[in-house]
Amino acid sequence: MSQISLSIRVDLPNGKRIGPGKIALLEAIRETGSISGGARRIGMSYRRAWLLVDEINHALTQPAVATSAGGNTRGGATLTAHGARIVDLYRSIEKSASASAQRDFKQMERMACKRTRQIDLTGLFWTKRCERMGLT
Repeated sequence: MSQISLSIRVDLPNGKRIGPGKIALLEAIRETGSISGGARRIGMSYRRAWLLVDEINHALTQPAVATSAGGNTRGGATLTAHGARIVDLYRSIEKSASASAQRDFKQMERMACKRTRQIDLTGLFWTKRCERMGLT
């Protein structure tokens, strides 16, 4: 059964935002060593990824992604120390928020999931069924 999860968007003082999509892109760039590879990994167009990297780099005091030109030497992209720290901080915030919300998640799950009866060879038992979300 899928669990309730939390999606965090951090609104920065300069009006820019960092959220799950940008963080996923940064992580994919770190793993693949390129913007195009990172974009492919998360199912995003290269143009969209490039625009998001530019937006992230301009949102921070130092760039999160450093690029090198392509050509015969096959360019690439790497996360800077600043970019790696942003990813780590975001994941820490996400983990802390999710941990503190577990009790509330359980209450929401009870509100979202119907309990239905099913019979097996041992007798009657209850199962949760999340019909609205198509989950069982």
